[in-house]
Amino acid sequence: MKKKVFGLLIVAILVAIMVTQYVRGSIEESQKVPEEAIGTSVDILPESGLEKGKAPPDFEVKTLDGESVKLSDYKGKKVILNFWASWCPPCKAEMPHMQNYYEDYAEKDNVEILAVNLTNAEYGGIDDAIQFVEDYELTFPIPTDEDGSLEKTYEILTIPTTFTIDTAGLIRHKIVGPMDEQMMIDLVDSME
Repeated sequence: MKKKVFGLLIVAILVAIMVTQYVRGSIEESQKVPEEAIGTSVDILPESGLEKGKAPPDFEVKTLDGESVKLSDYKGKKVILNFWASWCPPCKAEMPHMQNYYEDYAEKDNVEILAVNLTNAEYGGIDDAIQFVEDYELTFPIPTDEDGSLEKTYEILTIPTTFTIDTAGLIRHKIVGPMDEQMMIDLVDSME
């Protein structure tokens, strides 16, 4: 009798482990970004709450320079809204392209780059972001997300992640992964 109870207990434990693994795998699979979407423009999924063609959530935060930045103040301009951190290798690869685009095209194309630093995710806090901006000689505004609220609001799971916003203040694209200068040119041109 004890052997039967022990055997049933073992079977119950194995079933529990299998169910747990299945549920964990299903959750991970549902959160996975499709490989073909990394570094490409993808339509925003309706369940994300950040739908293509909708106004993105407004925010007001301080930049590294201490200036106040409010997203809605840029209505009438095209906006490249980027989320990054200094320790992220793809972010490091992307930033020189952003700076080049900003210097060469932003003014004539009526574009503003807002590169939101996920300050709450920086190992050394805001000092890491400041050093990064100095090292890369970035001249566009760097808003800071010190408490992680923008990261949550914009559902940032992978960095860099970028949204393009048209002159009407509506989301046009979501890009997961790094961009290069030509990709920025193409995305902005598609908002004409």
